[in-house]
Amino acid sequence: SCVVNDLGGDFKGYGKSSSAADKVVNEIRAKGGKAVPNYDSVEDGEKLVKTALEAFGRIDIVINNAGILRDRSFVRISDEDWDIIHRIHLRGSFLVTRAAWNHMKNQKFGRIIMTSSAAGIYGNFGQANYSAAKLGLLGLSNTIAVEGRKYNIHCNTIAPTAGSRLTQTVMPQDLVDAFKPEYVAPLVVWLCHETCAENGSLFEVIFLFSLSSLLRWERSLGAIVRGKNQPMTPEAVRDKWEKVCDFENASKPRTIQESISVLSDALSQIESQGNVSMNSTSSGSVASSSASIVGRKLSTNVYKYTHLEPILYALGVGMSTKDPDHLKFLFEGSEEFCCLPSFGVIPAQSSMFDGVPSLPGLNIDLAKVCKRELTSVSTVADILDKGSGAVLLIDVNTYCGKDLICYNQFSLFFVGAGGFGGKRTSERAKLTANPPKRLPDAVISDVTTSDQAALYRLSGDWNPLHLDPSFAALGGFKKPILHGLCTFGFAARNVLKQFANNDVNRFKAIKVRFAKPVFPGQTLQTEMWKEGNRIHFQTKVKETGEVAIAGGYVDIVPALDKPSAREPLKTMGLQSDLVFEEIGRRVKELGNELVKKVNAVFQWDITKDGKTAMQWTIDLKNGSGAVYQGPARNSPDTTFTLSDEDFMDVVQQKTNPQKAFFSGKLKVKGNIMLSQKLEMILKDYAKL
Repeated sequence: SCVVNDLGGDFKGYGKSSSAADKVVNEIRAKGGKAVPNYDSVEDGEKLVKTALEAFGRIDIVINNAGILRDRSFVRISDEDWDIIHRIHLRGSFLVTRAAWNHMKNQKFGRIIMTSSAAGIYGNFGQANYSAAKLGLLGLSNTIAVEGRKYNIHCNTIAPTAGSRLTQTVMPQDLVDAFKPEYVAPLVVWLCHETCAENGSLFEVIFLFSLSSLLRWERSLGAIVRGKNQPMTPEAVRDKWEKVCDFENASKPRTIQESISVLSDALSQIESQGNVSMNSTSSGSVASSSASIVGRKLSTNVYKYTHLEPILYALGVGMSTKDPDHLKFLFEGSEEFCCLPSFGVIPAQSSMFDGVPSLPGLNIDLAKVCKRELTSVSTVADILDKGSGAVLLIDVNTYCGKDLICYNQFSLFFVGAGGFGGKRTSERAKLTANPPKRLPDAVISDVTTSDQAALYRLSGDWNPLHLDPSFAALGGFKKPILHGLCTFGFAARNVLKQFANNDVNRFKAIKVRFAKPVFPGQTLQTEMWKEGNRIHFQTKVKETGEVAIAGGYVDIVPALDKPSAREPLKTMGLQSDLVFEEIGRRVKELGNELVKKVNAVFQWDITKDGKTAMQWTIDLKNGSGAVYQGPARNSPDTTFTLSDEDFMDVVQQKTNPQKAFFSGKLKVKGNIMLSQKLEMILKDYAKL
């Protein structure tokens, strides 16, 4: 016998209609049940309980499930948006429960369900009001459980993931269809049954939570209680109750992403008729086998490639024919055609993921990458216990015949696999290094395209997390994210160009740590510091300021004393040197004034016999200005390229700068309009 309460408004709480409650009442009556509707707001709790008493003479069970959404980022939440969420979710549950309390107390029986949310347990962007109210319901439930125990009044909380009128606004339609409310109801029925002794607990659908202390949440492995094409029943929940409540090898989720990461696994297990545990990596199995895992060879993988794969990779990490320096990485007909050094992760990655699933005690299901002609051998270097998870260090050596071409080390973190008493650090681990505490020597920005992940995945990383919105949502992301190794490739090529003049022979080693995700379309800002032969770097998302790659460095081989065709010549006696030295003296005297007027950084590439002979930078943007030899320490606003002879003609006004530009003698990159501000420098401050 059921009172169906629904105000009938939209998901934001606006409007009113009897149709929503009437529809459910009719469904119950059609199946032989007893039901009456109620159209009041939950803020009128007494009216709801009165309806039950008038229709059925008693009130045994209260299921507090009313809710609306007013999603906004924290700083944009209005008082109204905050208050109405708490009024409906938290205060409404309080008022309905209070109205029923004395009736339950007098009859020595009552069952109360509070409806919380994963957003309340873990937090979720844009739902500060909703999260606070939902976790508030858990606190209310816990206290009611304590106070009601002696009257046989039990109160439990559920945090369901279900498709409904409310969640269809934030879930993809295929997930709304998959996560049916019918899969939530049997758990509620069992918790409300007179033979169920559970009290004061928090449940996710199928997965049990229990507050064991003020320090952490803990979740049991749980049990799948529905088979493919089979109804889920309260009896099935009851029959597997012991397993649902078994906290051996429990996991300790800390974020909403960790919480829902098992959903896709559960769905796939149901589809394959599987009924295995939800936590595929148990801490016990790692403890028993970690010693035997270290040093074990995972696989030997052969990767075939032609010129196509390195070109596709270069395009995937942002190289473009717009930059002439990129041509040797994109055109197989170039005399200098070569492969980006960071391409070495591609054959190594396929080898690594091909072997991890076969490790006893690490029952991890990773999609295998297609085998392709370099030979990569992957080995477990070590396994570390990080408490909340286990870190697997994997070394991959890639050979061409018997020659070692490159070496990779990957660190894989497996959530919930820690706590087995292993060591936390390893002498075998290649460590990151923090950058110097000073301004970077160079900064390069790259705008990724909306199709960046779609392009990069063609190099062999087919994880749908980077392309499928529904799969990304299961991982807790608002949309697909960019491959971490794609961001890695952007950073590596920037260091190669800035500090090794795109000479791949000088690229010795690179190490990074992935810190935050990047979304396709965002701008990557690579900040670089030169310390001897080591280039420290980090990559930020320019739009948010968050560090995506931290502690990175590239070790480069020093340039040969004899300059190559692409290295600046150590040419002495350039006439332009005298001009820049004079400009430098004048900038020391009038730098502050010039910085205010100009506010720009100019780089000059002076050529002789068609080759770069010297670089000068005029910085009239930072501090009190500076003039120095070499490329700009930060990204130049404008770069000029012209010969020493043509430079002198321009300075001495023998050649008009515009004519030099249109004739091709003067090449300009960057903000061309800023070049107009140079006239005051060259005319007023550089006369010899």
